[in-house]
Amino acid sequence: MKISSFRMTRVFCSVAVAFLAALPLAAQSSPQRDTSTDVLVTVHADRSNGAYTPIWNFFGADEPNFLYAPNGQKLLHELSALSPVPVYFRAHNLFTTGNGDGSLKWGSTNLYTEKPDGSPVYDFTITDRIFDALTAAHVRPLVEIGFMPEALSTHPEPYRHTFPKGDVFTGWSYPPKNEKKWAALVKAYTAHLKNRYGAQVDAWLWEIWNEPDIPYWHGTWEQYDRLYDISAAAIRSVLPHARIGGPEATGVSDHSAPFLKQFLDHCAHGRNAATGGTGAPLDFISYHPKGHPTFVDGHVVMSVATQLRAVERGMQIISADARWRNTPIILGESDPEGCAACQGTQNGYRNGPLYGVSVVEATMRTYELARKYNLHVEGAVTWAFEFENQPAFAGFRSLATDGIDKAVLNAFRMMGKLGGKGTEWLVTESNGALPLAQVVKDSVRAEPDVNAVATTHDGEIDVLLWNYHDADVEAPPARILLAIDGLKSVKVEETEFRMDHAHSNAYADWQKMGSPAEPTAEQIAELQKAGRLVESVVAHPVDVHEGKLNFALAIPRQGVVLIRLRKP
Repeated sequence: MKISSFRMTRVFCSVAVAFLAALPLAAQSSPQRDTSTDVLVTVHADRSNGAYTPIWNFFGADEPNFLYAPNGQKLLHELSALSPVPVYFRAHNLFTTGNGDGSLKWGSTNLYTEKPDGSPVYDFTITDRIFDALTAAHVRPLVEIGFMPEALSTHPEPYRHTFPKGDVFTGWSYPPKNEKKWAALVKAYTAHLKNRYGAQVDAWLWEIWNEPDIPYWHGTWEQYDRLYDISAAAIRSVLPHARIGGPEATGVSDHSAPFLKQFLDHCAHGRNAATGGTGAPLDFISYHPKGHPTFVDGHVVMSVATQLRAVERGMQIISADARWRNTPIILGESDPEGCAACQGTQNGYRNGPLYGVSVVEATMRTYELARKYNLHVEGAVTWAFEFENQPAFAGFRSLATDGIDKAVLNAFRMMGKLGGKGTEWLVTESNGALPLAQVVKDSVRAEPDVNAVATTHDGEIDVLLWNYHDADVEAPPARILLAIDGLKSVKVEETEFRMDHAHSNAYADWQKMGSPAEPTAEQIAELQKAGRLVESVVAHPVDVHEGKLNFALAIPRQGVVLIRLRKP
């Protein structure tokens, strides 16, 4: 992806405006206004910009028990169908003690209890429901080893929290009182998964704990390093080639940077608590970049810069150490802000198109940062799924609500159309794209970021365009001239998909219904239809002249468009 920050000259701008005025607008979603932005996007169909590998195809949630609820299973199958590439899912609370009830920021499996004499009892009943749901949908687990069972916790009481009331970091967040029993549990758990799911576990990812640099871990850094060593050794004793990573540090600030550095040092040359040897296996490095929305003058103002600065700080630490420059990065929770289960009207972006376009902005800018530091990002986990037993569109950060897909899921559907194995980036330029350094430093607070990427596979070309701004306020659409050159066919078939306020956005239809907290079955069916990805233009043939093709289109603020070109 090559992005130009230069503006058109006045002469070219006037030519482009005239050309735009002369062309019919393709799949225009809102009336044109005199104040519209004019942007030139150029795609060079004969110029590769390297291999494309998806990073958007990772998701996760605190609440693992929702995975096997009917709405959860429906959503898992939808995630699996996003594209030909495998989808991964990361869940907290896989070892947490409880009866399997799920609630906000809580889940449990009752995997481990003890008899009165202290002997262990393993019960895989609930955890099997979780992994059965994942594997039935062909979703690959990113298996998180955590949290501490009540019977093994050094500080078990109080154990279950009642979020949002009281302290969430209760007895599950403490080190094990018996490391041998912990190691035996991890080994038995891994063996059970291998025996139940067979060869497919070879493609799974494994990690130990979550955010041990904050109260998710009520132990010292050294105790976490020991937990990592012991757990990794237990996993490898069953699966010698398992890909294991961590530490899923919060990302990356003054307090978490020292933790991440010491963990990397430990994995490189520290004494291994399990083997007595030097270092520990580290097949991927994980940390959490988060944004920071605010509420200003009655509307949400996002901060994609806060999220991207955390991405960059982690990359700076990793790239500065020659030992880890070739180790993949997984951004274990890459989100607009910190708490998916926190509810509030000030987080209204979660229901509509702003969430989706912000994910596109952050994801594509993450690719640019990876190029800047010559690092490989394997995945960016969107920490969102669905919440059971909540009103429709209740204000949680989720991909669906009450079985109804939110607009953000359609942003993922469009990214899923960019391709999989064998796909290449195409050199793409937009004179409406803000410089990366400006976005990382100042976010998108003045002019919008009107940007694009393009990929190609087997002669197909997919162009993803978006119009993003931090502030969730009404603004004129961007008028875009999309110029594609280097085409080899004399005729192509064009299809267009949209996600914005008026397209692929069930939230807008729900509001038109009067915002029912408990929609009827008929309303849910209507909203499920509205939540699908809209094809704004039915596939139709387009003539190519001297290898060139031009489109004029409009993209509303907080909108995403995918243009697909195929041979007829």
